[in-house]
Amino acid sequence: MIGIIGAMPSEVDALRREMTDVTERKVGFSTIWEGTLCGKKTALALCGIGKVHAALCAQAMLLRYPLKLLLNIGVAGALIGEAAIADAVVADAAVQHDMDTSPLGDPRGMISGINLVELPCDRDAAGRLRAAAERCGIRCFSGNIATGDRFIERVEEKKELHTLFHASACDMEGAAIAQTAYEMGVPYAAYRCISDTLYGDGNEYAVNAGRACEAGAKLLRAFLADMPEA
Repeated sequence: MIGIIGAMPSEVDALRREMTDVTERKVGFSTIWEGTLCGKKTALALCGIGKVHAALCAQAMLLRYPLKLLLNIGVAGALIGEAAIADAVVADAAVQHDMDTSPLGDPRGMISGINLVELPCDRDAAGRLRAAAERCGIRCFSGNIATGDRFIERVEEKKELHTLFHASACDMEGAAIAQTAYEMGVPYAAYRCISDTLYGDGNEYAVNAGRACEAGAKLLRAFLADMPEA
C-alpha cells in the first residue's frame, strides 16, 4: 500500500473522487481515505497546513497502515528562476529551513536527535516520479524541497534558501512528513507543482494554485499507473 498526503482539499479532492472501495476515517484534524486509486491500494490523506498537522497525519498513517512508500504531493513556491507555473519539482531530499540552532554551533536546518539537515528521499521512487512527469508532458526539476511554517514571498529570502539548502522549491509540510517517515523507517518521496514563481507573490499563488494542483494530479496518475503493486 502507498500512502499519499496533501495539505489542502484542492491538492487531494480530484484524486479522492477517483478512488473506489473507499473507507473514510477522521484522525484528529486529518481525514484519511483508504481504497483503490489507479488500480493501487492507497491511503490518501488531507492533513491540513503546516508542519505539526503534517507530522501528526504522517504518524497516524504509518501506525495504521502497512505502507511501502509515503508520498507527499501538492503545490509549492519556486526557489529557482527556471521553474514556471505547473512545472514539477521532485525532491532529492527534504530540509526544514526554519529549524535553526546555529547559535549553538549547529548548521542551520539540522534536526537535533537525528542530526540531519537533509532528510533522504527514496531514490527509486524519485526516479519513477521524474519518468512519470516526462511521460505526461510536465516539465520537471530536481532539487531539495525546503519546508517551514511560513509562506515565503521575499525574493531575497527565496534565493537565500536556494543557496543554503540547494532547494528548488519551498512548502509548509514536506520535511515534517519526511522526518516522520525517516524515524519510522518507511521510504519517503515528494513532488510539488509550482504555484508561484521565484518573483511571484501571494496573488500569483491565488491565481495559479488550481492549475498547479491539476498538474500534480496528472503526474500522480502517471506515477501510479507504472507502479508495481505495493
